[in-house]
Order: sequence, then C-alpha cells, then structure tokens
Amino acid sequence: MFTVWQFTIGDISRLVIETLKEVDGERKCCRLVGGILVERTVQEVLPALEHNKEQIQKLIESLGKQIQSKSAELTEYREKYNIKVKGEQPPSSEEEKGLSASQGVLVAKDSK
Repeated sequence: MFTVWQFTIGDISRLVIETLKEVDGERKCCRLVGGILVERTVQEVLPALEHNKEQIQKLIESLGKQIQSKSAELTEYREKYNIKVKGEQPPSSEEEKGLSASQGVLVAKDSK
C-alpha cells in the first residue's frame, strides 16, 4: 500500500518541481495552503514544495518501518499463542516437505 503512495506522491511532486524549475521565478502561481488558494511567485513556492516532498518521503519511510515492526510483532504473537486464520494454509514443517517430496507406492493388505 505504501509503495503506491510513495510512487504517486513522488511522481507528482517530482513532475511539479521539474516543471516549476523551467519557469521564470517571478511568474505567479497558485498553491493550496490549508484549504485556501494563495497566489505566490514560483521562487517562493518551489522551496516549500521541495521541503514538503522531503518531509512526505520521510513520513512514508517511517510508516513503512512501523508496518514491518508491527507485522513482525503480530507474527510472533500468532506463533506464541498458536493463532490460525481461517482459510490460511498452515506452515508445513521440513518433515512434511520431505514426505511430500518422496513418491512412494501405496500397497493394500490382503483381507483374508
């Protein structure tokens, strides 16, 4: 989920910043600040956009680390208390893997 946000925000921010770098610094542009559309010059807006992009990237990285940490914590908790999720395949042990890998022959006993 965060990779989608990371690419979306990163691409949009990168495109806007690249576009504004090619424009004259004295040109007027509009920016939405706290729900209010403000008119500024490109040279005023560009540093703020770059700063916001950096802060958003840091936030996404931080949230990604938190997700990994909580995922590991959840896995540990599930293993500790033997919690199974309905429909989930139980992890097979190495012994079961060894048995499923061998192809034996099943022979029926005579019932005489």
